[in-house]
Amino acid sequence: MSAPTSTGTDSATAVVSVAPVTLAAPDRGQDLQVRVSAPATGSDLPVVVFSHGMTLTMDDYAPLAGFWAARGFVVVQPTHLDSSGLAPDDPRTPHIWRIRTDDLTGILDRLDEIEDAVPGLAGRIDRSRVAVAGHSWGAQTASTLAGARVIGADGTPGESMSDPRVRAAVLLCLPGTGGADLSPMAAQYFPFMSPDFAEMTTPSLMVAGDHDQSPLTVRGPEWFTDGYRLSPGATDLLTLFGAEHGLGGIQGAFDARTTDESPERVALVQQTTLAYLRTALGLDDDAWPTARKALTETSEPLGTIESK
Repeated sequence: MSAPTSTGTDSATAVVSVAPVTLAAPDRGQDLQVRVSAPATGSDLPVVVFSHGMTLTMDDYAPLAGFWAARGFVVVQPTHLDSSGLAPDDPRTPHIWRIRTDDLTGILDRLDEIEDAVPGLAGRIDRSRVAVAGHSWGAQTASTLAGARVIGADGTPGESMSDPRVRAAVLLCLPGTGGADLSPMAAQYFPFMSPDFAEMTTPSLMVAGDHDQSPLTVRGPEWFTDGYRLSPGATDLLTLFGAEHGLGGIQGAFDARTTDESPERVALVQQTTLAYLRTALGLDDDAWPTARKALTETSEPLGTIESK
């Protein structure tokens, strides 16, 4: 298959990456640590807050965080409490999905502290241009700021945790609907994986792999497209041919969980997500249309884009 065609977003600059930046979080049980990656130059920089998948950390997903930062974004990556695992009897365990959301909103609340912690960053962030992103469980976390709600044990959607500061979302391998669609294992250990997308109105790009067969669901790879089908804000769906849950290796080159390693797939995810963010945040109206056109004009495309 052919490598992705350039979409005019290849100009890169040096990146400054600082970790850990520690944010006091007394109600969390331990302080929140984040990695901040930003271009060494430039002003009015948009922000992406990225939520990692299960057992990963702020140090993963360098292929995305570094790529976005080198092209003008401040990328903030928290390490969630589940990174090293929580004991089943830990009182925080039943609420871990909500604590994850609080991690992201807490970062947005404290951008001043984050600016001050990174040499040369103060005064360079554009707070009017904020996006959230995430992979796998991290995509579900990010989706709550975009308006998705979690269905409770009584069968009704819980409170909305959407954040008006968030203007766009990039959701990679977003888990689908719960209930009968969950495997017995997921229903037992992850009952909060039961989203309601009816109020997810923030403009969102979904990315899925057509070979992503998850142990969390009794359905097939199409489970990861539910958010696109059911969310009024989901504008586009990128489906990668032959891709499994790692989408070719977006977690990083040395992550053993990547079962479908493909630099070409990673490059496509990099280019398309960057283009979407640039258009959705009002930086370049032509970036996303150009990316979609480039994919359709590739002789042997790595995937397809569906738009509403």
